[in-house]
Amino acid sequence: MARLLVVHHTPSPATQELLEAALAGAGDEAIEGVEVVVRPALVASAVETMKADGYLLGTPANIGYISGALKHYFDTVYYPCLEATRGRPFAAYVHGNLDSGGAVRAIESITKGLQWRAVAPVLTVSGAPDRAARDAVYELAATLAATVSSG
Repeated sequence: MARLLVVHHTPSPATQELLEAALAGAGDEAIEGVEVVVRPALVASAVETMKADGYLLGTPANIGYISGALKHYFDTVYYPCLEATRGRPFAAYVHGNLDSGGAVRAIESITKGLQWRAVAPVLTVSGAPDRAARDAVYELAATLAATVSSG
């Protein structure tokens, strides 16, 4: 069975709503053969990352950058996973109330260094998540899960 690792930092009600939408999309019953493993960014490990077939990343934009927790995850897994995870698919969503451009650039830069393959552009959500934002995160996660499922 393929494994999708969801690595998130979810410190607010808004990011919790987005995580729930992402998990619903990743677990869509039309997608078969994918185990969804969910880990907070401060606990996700290099071993879990190497065992996964794809990655969904969720973070708030803090002062225009990814959360310290997601940065810690990348710092922890970068070198141990550099060779082992090359070419694997990923998707990401960022929630911000102001500028999230720096967070998007950071995710793009780090995942480019890891040579992960984006299944879609990084999704940004500003302000309180509405139905359209939750649906977009759901679809992003479902697309990634379907990609992971198909190998």
